[in-house]
Amino acid sequence: MKPTDRMHKTTLSIHGGHGPDPLFGGVSMPIYQSSTFAFRNAEEGAARFAGTEDGYIYTRLGNPTIRALEDCVAQLEGGHAALGTASGMAAVSTVFMAFLGAGDHMVGTAAVYGPSRTLMESEFARFGVACDFVDTSRIEEIRARLRPSSRLLFVETPANPTMAVTDLESCAALAKERGLVLAVDNTFASPILQNPLALGADVVIHSLTKFLNGHSDVVGGIIVSRSVELHKRIQKVLRLLGGTMDPHQAWLVLRGVKTLALRVEKSQENAERLARFLEAHPKVAWIKYPGLESHPQHGLAARQMKGPGSLLSFGLKGGFEAGRRMINSVRLCTLAVSLGGIESLIQHPASMTHAGVPAEERREAGITDDLIRLSVGCEALEDLQADLELGLATA
Repeated sequence: MKPTDRMHKTTLSIHGGHGPDPLFGGVSMPIYQSSTFAFRNAEEGAARFAGTEDGYIYTRLGNPTIRALEDCVAQLEGGHAALGTASGMAAVSTVFMAFLGAGDHMVGTAAVYGPSRTLMESEFARFGVACDFVDTSRIEEIRARLRPSSRLLFVETPANPTMAVTDLESCAALAKERGLVLAVDNTFASPILQNPLALGADVVIHSLTKFLNGHSDVVGGIIVSRSVELHKRIQKVLRLLGGTMDPHQAWLVLRGVKTLALRVEKSQENAERLARFLEAHPKVAWIKYPGLESHPQHGLAARQMKGPGSLLSFGLKGGFEAGRRMINSVRLCTLAVSLGGIESLIQHPASMTHAGVPAEERREAGITDDLIRLSVGCEALEDLQADLELGLATA
């Protein structure tokens, strides 16, 4: 058993996946910025290509720096192994490609990250893959859309950007009953607050760009599998597609992961206070945050997650125009897409991240035109609240 197997997530985020460099004793994992690796002899090269000997061949196939990050995140998620990818969308597309083919069908969360849905509806559809996007927080809707050809259940929880929470244990039971692969995008919660594999999921996806890196300076993704069979299937597809990670990219994310638990704790603390402030504000029409008792799945979130996270969505009584004035008036919260960074980000999904989703489908998914998404960062709470008050005053 590895010494980190039973450690707290805060410790795992710092020590998981690697120790001091065995060659020179460096405490920080070295960046192995090499495209290819030398063999001691022809026999060793042949053994590595045959898979009978562990070792590195070519960075698209594996790299020590990338491997350290993969091992760290696999431990955080409690999975068998992980695969780093060039972006979050590279992780999504690889999972789709690994488990879906012509004639197959997928059911997914309607309020999912916009490009994930667009990829399936506009690109995979060209190759004969069918899909239905539903409110996965209602298990009966998933069951109603399943077909004999269904192969993959793709869930994002909490959902982007509606903050709806899906019952992962119920989804896992349904997937097992129908022989489906259950893949969960766990980006919004991070491994600190939610572990889908422990709830029965088969595959977990993260955009490393978000909480795991946490500093808005790296784009990356990762796929964690619960078994060796699933890992090998996805690994084969990823290596052939070529959407693999770069060593320097991996090193930066590995550095970011070391403060993951600390950042999640602080940003969540801020979000909980700001959510209650917004809920009580006379200009706010509605707010969705799993930590509020008013959230439709508040009880489920409390059971399934270790905390409500730091993302929230809300709408103003003045509708879209009031929201536009507000996000143009804030000064501390940065008007930008993405989330999970150390700084607070605010954006309008209907015209930004989900603009590629047809308007009718957005409305069906609960992504209304007045919805504002706020990713709360680690700034001082007093400054964040003052900034929101400034924005609301102009709405």
